[in-house]
Amino acid sequence: MAVAGLARTPDRLTEAMDDVAAATGARTLAVPADVTDRAAVEAAVARVREEFGHVDLLVNNAGLMDREEVPVWEADPDEWWAVVESHVRGGLLPVHAVVPDMVARHHGRVVSLASGLSTRGGRLYSAYSVGKTGLMRLTETLAAGLEGTGVHAFDVAPGVVRTAMSTSMSIHEGRTDWTDPADVVALVGAIAAGELDQWSGRMLNTRYDDLETLRTTRPEGASRQLRMIPYGDADPVPGP
Repeated sequence: MAVAGLARTPDRLTEAMDDVAAATGARTLAVPADVTDRAAVEAAVARVREEFGHVDLLVNNAGLMDREEVPVWEADPDEWWAVVESHVRGGLLPVHAVVPDMVARHHGRVVSLASGLSTRGGRLYSAYSVGKTGLMRLTETLAAGLEGTGVHAFDVAPGVVRTAMSTSMSIHEGRTDWTDPADVVALVGAIAAGELDQWSGRMLNTRYDDLETLRTTRPEGASRQLRMIPYGDADPVPGP
């Protein structure tokens, strides 16, 4: 596949796209853009279409992390909101720019990068957790709207890949069991190939999921989706 990358920092983006081209022989395109800027995203997608024709796979990978490890009431509200926006608005705008053409062609897949923090709250990284949870719900609503169109949407939790961001987080201090990026690529590749369409609207986890099992398993009910869990049979709040 030809690969186009969007990022705010042109030099790092170009270097990354050059690495992809050198490793795979694929055509690449570096398009500097802030994914929270609607005009920038629309212009970037227009350029990608001009160069490559259409988009078959959209990967929402952008997102900031809380700069300070503090409880939510001590966080700077503007910085906190910028983190949430990077995940939610940064996922919505590419979807808004790319998915209509996918629907018109009855073909395409959207992958949004999720996290273990998408499914639980904690004292630290509150903005990142809220942003990732919002992105996960966006995937579910997107997949529901796409039913019957031939276009599918997925959340992929990549595990814990060793990056500058992950190594700076206190929750990963001393970690030695890092996720191999090749495993993430294999999972996203299987999605792109249409091998896991039955999982549309749900979260897959590189760290725990076996690809062969995913290929032969069909989820039931609300499995791998965000739901309120009743406290028991007498709970008046509906469950999954």
